[in-house]
Amino acid sequence: MMPLTSKSIDFAGKNLVSCGCSSNASFDRYTVRNYAKVDSKGCGREHGTRKLICCKRRSTKCRVSSMKTAEPTVDGGTQAIKGLTGGLDLKSYSETPISPTRLFEVVADDLQTLNKNLQSIVGAENPVLMSAAEQIFSAGGKRMRPALVFLVSRATAELLGLKELTVKHRRLAEIIEMIHTASLIHDDVLDESDLRRGKKTVHQLFGTRVAVLAGDFMFAQSSWYLANLENIEVIKLISQVIKDFASGEIKQASSLFDCDVQLDEYLIKSYYKTASLIAASTKGAAIFSGADSSITEKMYEYGKNLGLSFQVVDDILDFTQSAEQLGKPAGTDLAKGNLTAPVIYALEKEPKLRDIIESEFTEINSLDEAIKLVKSCGGIERAQELAKEKADLAIQNLQCLPQSVFRLALEDMVAYNLQRIA
Repeated sequence: MMPLTSKSIDFAGKNLVSCGCSSNASFDRYTVRNYAKVDSKGCGREHGTRKLICCKRRSTKCRVSSMKTAEPTVDGGTQAIKGLTGGLDLKSYSETPISPTRLFEVVADDLQTLNKNLQSIVGAENPVLMSAAEQIFSAGGKRMRPALVFLVSRATAELLGLKELTVKHRRLAEIIEMIHTASLIHDDVLDESDLRRGKKTVHQLFGTRVAVLAGDFMFAQSSWYLANLENIEVIKLISQVIKDFASGEIKQASSLFDCDVQLDEYLIKSYYKTASLIAASTKGAAIFSGADSSITEKMYEYGKNLGLSFQVVDDILDFTQSAEQLGKPAGTDLAKGNLTAPVIYALEKEPKLRDIIESEFTEINSLDEAIKLVKSCGGIERAQELAKEKADLAIQNLQCLPQSVFRLALEDMVAYNLQRIA
């Protein structure tokens, strides 16, 4: 497989591809690249029920990692992340996958408090809007974004010697989840989705007008709470996210079925729609811990690259998972003309794919044929490399944090994401 190369993308002062990390500690972590296969000439080899995995350290030692556990190791990281980054065959490892529940166990109390507060901070001025908000909050979800706020808050609080989180840390997590929820309500309207996490969407229950207003209401309510944090840097940071959501949707809508869309454009759109909020979450958490700008920027880079990796993985799963697993038909994005990383890569090798897409799948079975071409032309594999590249950058940006259970969980979040395409 040819190595992936990406041009540097700079938008509004944010480099969306390069790492920008210069840790003062020697970087002896491991790259996340090339975990999917262990070459016969490489260092990964089976030995009974264990696997010897060469780690990319300054020394040339191999470590033995068990495939049965994911416990913290002495020098930081977990067996999960060390396995991923050392060339582990994920199909072997995925028998004991990382679960979000275990990932967030160290901030479980923080998340429980957040769940209690979410509905109350939405407000009860309008019963219909309150019911709409309750519908999507009660649908559950992993609460990944507020969990990242708590993890970075506690990791950086340790760095600064804080013994407990502040009220602002907790309010930031609530604001982030409100903004994410508002974006989901609007996304469901735009995508005409009937279900969200197994429950009827807000617009299905209350109509499109109420759904749009409910999303607007939650954006406005979160902005009010944001202003009351009285931190101009965080206010600017989070306000930009709301603008980015709209920019991402406009970019997507204006490039449907456009086979000339470039990878750089896809990454910018992915940043707007997914990574911007995650990056703002992690940076804002570090700011409220009182971290200096070098730390807050690395937390921003961690969130940005994790978010981009998550989006690429989601786009891969749209082709590789069944309709039952996805909760929607496979290839839904492609059917709507939204060309993601696997398609962009496949278009470079298969001219016939362009003809099918530009016809907007008017021919019978043309969508199925397009999906097969994406898979056969290496689009999936190259997208996997892109996801791993972004994951590697995310891991690098955690090197500035002290070793702790919170940093380990942030590392395992990267591993959890990549395991989804094992």
